[in-house]
Amino acid sequence: MTFLVRATASGRPAPRRRGVVPSLALAAAGALLAGCGGGPAGAGGKISDGKVVLAVLNDQSAIYADLSGRGSIEAVRMAVADYKAKYGADAAADKVEVIAADHQNKPDVANSKAQELYDRRQADVILDVPTSSAALAVATVAKNKKKVFIDVGAATTALTGASCNKYTFHYGYNSYMLAHGTGTALTKDGAKNWYVVYPDYAFGQDMQKTFTNAVQKAGGNVVKADPAPFPNDNFSTFLLKAPGLNPKPQVLGTMQAGGDLVNLVKQYNEYKLRDKGVSLAAGLMFLTDIHSLGPDAMAGTRFTDAWYWNFDATSRAWADKFHAKTGKRPTSVQAANYSAALQYLEAVQRGGTDNSDDVVKQLEGAKVNDMFSRNGTIRAQDHLLTHDAYLAQVKPSKEVKEPWDYEKILTTIPAAEAFQQPDPACKL
Repeated sequence: MTFLVRATASGRPAPRRRGVVPSLALAAAGALLAGCGGGPAGAGGKISDGKVVLAVLNDQSAIYADLSGRGSIEAVRMAVADYKAKYGADAAADKVEVIAADHQNKPDVANSKAQELYDRRQADVILDVPTSSAALAVATVAKNKKKVFIDVGAATTALTGASCNKYTFHYGYNSYMLAHGTGTALTKDGAKNWYVVYPDYAFGQDMQKTFTNAVQKAGGNVVKADPAPFPNDNFSTFLLKAPGLNPKPQVLGTMQAGGDLVNLVKQYNEYKLRDKGVSLAAGLMFLTDIHSLGPDAMAGTRFTDAWYWNFDATSRAWADKFHAKTGKRPTSVQAANYSAALQYLEAVQRGGTDNSDDVVKQLEGAKVNDMFSRNGTIRAQDHLLTHDAYLAQVKPSKEVKEPWDYEKILTTIPAAEAFQQPDPACKL
């Protein structure tokens, strides 16, 4: 899957209809133009292979396909178009290519796909990579090949902790942000006893530890925490157990995401746990999860979000463009992929090269204030993007004023509070 942004002889983006693949003749002409120095980078030979290649590696066919998938690919394409429109003939990259691959949420597949993208398909950066185990595998490949990796879709704090490396950046959200937003707020509001169910892989294990820590620090207690298979379509064992635990939990904290979360919530409602005094809190939830279930299925559920499409005029303006291309409103992951791709291209622009070491220097310490990130900084110590986060609540359908408007933002969590301090275990 390859998308090209082509340039005319003037260096400005050439118009083409959406969805139309350039002919071989036009593609060859574009490559020739880049080789002849159509822009500053071409003349200086600072762009490897005469092009910048952005690779999106994610789930395009399974439980995380809706929250990221092809929507994230489209978001990256939008970032490329905006970069070309902004710089025109002065763009450091005359030719920018977007490619994609499906990692199927499997770390071994992610490992092999990452190697293929970097080596055979000449990717300069890999973006997205939901599923923490897959993201950790790609981080290792990026380190070994000295290529940039900007993770957006995974949540494990290990990416900026013990498993950090010079070429890996973590962009969007992580388990600390999710747990300390939701767990702290609900516990302080009176939810003292919790039952936590988490997916049994790197993300879920990290979430369970971080969430338990947040609840305990706020004066609460995790009565029990159970690992569940991943992926999973039957949570009956855990849901039937919840009301009988001693002490009885006031909240079931689900750490599932995507299709797994949808399955759990359906069964939670089927077993009428809310009527039995066990409310629901989601450690990780996306706009597409609410859309799949319908807002009434999760009305009143609080969770922490990294971004919401209808938060303000800036967010909505970009979401309108995304909607025009996809027919859907973007999730926080899709918005973060746009921002990450654009920040990568801006780093290439500042440095005048796609050399990995130079791009890393440009990204470290960068301030990021755009349609996704408010008060954002890419920390030089561990390559984590810190930014404002939001405690949100799902609206009941009677409060939904337009399609996809499912979230009510309760409070803004400042960047300094939303994310953890640098981990001493991180040695870049």
